[in-house]
Amino acid sequence: MTRKELARRRIEERIYNSAVGAPGESKWRGVINLFTEHGFASRIARKRLGLPTWLNTEDRRVLEAIILARYRSEPASKTVLFVGCDFYTANYESAYFAKDNFWTIDAAPDCSKHGAKQHLIAPLEELNKHFPAGFFNLIICNGVFGWGLDAFEQCEAAFSQCHTCLASGGRFLLGWDDIPERTPIPLESIPSLAKFRKHPFPPLGDWRYVTHTPYRHTYHFYQKNEPPPK
Repeated sequence: MTRKELARRRIEERIYNSAVGAPGESKWRGVINLFTEHGFASRIARKRLGLPTWLNTEDRRVLEAIILARYRSEPASKTVLFVGCDFYTANYESAYFAKDNFWTIDAAPDCSKHGAKQHLIAPLEELNKHFPAGFFNLIICNGVFGWGLDAFEQCEAAFSQCHTCLASGGRFLLGWDDIPERTPIPLESIPSLAKFRKHPFPPLGDWRYVTHTPYRHTYHFYQKNEPPPK
């Protein structure tokens, strides 16, 4: 196993521990990581300098190298909403959607510094207060369900607004951790999510893809149903 692969495993273990509510690492463990973990010091330095910072995990590799790369190459992805911002998403606009009408949204004001030039501080369940029906071609909601979007009423409203604000044929990507601690309600119990059609994503071979991570980060690919012919 290479140093980069070992570092990836350690990062994924830390994320899993956070996901299940396990105690975090001690201050001394962090000091040790600074000198022993591949990429750790560079990542900390880049975060503090406000520079683009990549997160070395398998689910991020799949998202960035496969999913976002594919969306970047497709003419249909012209008006995009990315839900949820953090230091490792700050470069997504310049890296993948620089030529598109790219928006980000996050309810936490502190996350706005990681958002796009066009950023909205608001919960996803209020999306229709800010955008008209059919505005977006693509909505990416990754790492939000189970991490703040938890109550049934929240999820129903949020996914309903995504459906409303997507254009006909628009696509919706949902990324979530398929472990009990981060699955507040069964996805199949949310009526608004059932409005979407499961849409196979060719590079990954199906509409659902589970990454090889301890927290089982999973991608679901959906498409807004076309209206029935008149």
